[in-house]
Amino acid sequence: MSTRPTASNFSLKTAYVLLSLALASTPALLKAQTAVESSQGSVTSVTSTEPGQTGMVETVGQLSTIPIPSLSAKAWLTLDVNSGQVIAGQNITDPVEPASLTKIMAAYIVFQAIKNNRLSLDQTITISEKAWKTEGSRMFVEVNSQVSVDDLLKGVIIQSGNDATVALAEGVAGSESAFVAMMNQEADKMGLTNTHFTNSSGLPHPDHMTTVQDLGILAMRLVQDFPEFLHYYSQKEYTYNKIKQLNRNRLLWSDPTVDGLKTGHTSSAGYCLVTTALRDGRRVVSVLVGAASDSARAESSLKLLNWSFQNFDTIKLYDEAKPAVQARVWEGTSQTVDLGQPAPLWVTVPRGKAAELKPVAQYTQPLVAPLTKGTQVGTLTLTLDGKELQREPLIILNDVPQASFIARMIDKVKLLLQ
Repeated sequence: MSTRPTASNFSLKTAYVLLSLALASTPALLKAQTAVESSQGSVTSVTSTEPGQTGMVETVGQLSTIPIPSLSAKAWLTLDVNSGQVIAGQNITDPVEPASLTKIMAAYIVFQAIKNNRLSLDQTITISEKAWKTEGSRMFVEVNSQVSVDDLLKGVIIQSGNDATVALAEGVAGSESAFVAMMNQEADKMGLTNTHFTNSSGLPHPDHMTTVQDLGILAMRLVQDFPEFLHYYSQKEYTYNKIKQLNRNRLLWSDPTVDGLKTGHTSSAGYCLVTTALRDGRRVVSVLVGAASDSARAESSLKLLNWSFQNFDTIKLYDEAKPAVQARVWEGTSQTVDLGQPAPLWVTVPRGKAAELKPVAQYTQPLVAPLTKGTQVGTLTLTLDGKELQREPLIILNDVPQASFIARMIDKVKLLLQ
């Protein structure tokens, strides 16, 4: 009778030996490192999940050698919508009165109601006495008349009508106070930590306050979430009840790339303007409050837009098809896994500086299967001139199931030998 071991006996003995070795030394698992080339240079991979001590810059403009325009305003900022980065700003977290810039949030809530089929553009709303009596800028709706949501939106956005805003608030929430509660809830969801609304139209109130930083985030969210409604903001005039009113945003006439967004003015807030422009696929938002005149807010806003477009580039680094890192996987059916961003990752840099951008991927290793798509395993930090520009989660981009028992044991031993 042959004493030669069978394939089955050999596999079992091998597995036993490998398992014994692995279990004996499991606490000694070592950390592996991997790196991959990107279009912007080498992505450095490290094992720590803590970011490097680079020091984050507040704005991209701090890294530019081109001076920021001199503006006469209480507070302002310019923001790149593609990357979400603030390019430059002044007093961006100081409390300011939003005046009719409030209507950006009011419109956002109405757009949500339309998108969720709680309201339709051709639906009519009965104008209440409260809406009809609302002071300030007006659309000139008549009490007890029936006005479509579409017309009221034009009254809010183009004519800045406080009466139209209150009418829509009542149409969406039943009362203006309930609508304002919705506005504040949405502000909380957006992370507008320094914003509080007391009315829907922007009439002065001691507790009705925001910041240009919060307004920039709000404007960015509106153009990203509701592009189908942006046409209202670029309409230059609207006639209702035989009364023609012009859009107060002068830049709609002077710059064809400007397609919004909203003006505001009270004696205490000064002249305010949130502007957005789209040039060659790149969108920039400017926010300016407390200017001395209508012409001053338009001129200063155009300066900000031109400076932002001319002196900064916004580039796409990674997306689901282009990972930031191809990392080593242990005990999986695949030896590597893609790490990066499921959505396109854009970054804004001073013009000509893109090649100097340094991405650093930081994640705890080893990565042991099973791995699930969408799980965060670290961070991706983008630095320029030794300063941190952006930090994003590092996400697993594809599932990696666990390998067979034998393959897992072999990987455990390989790890011990690293």
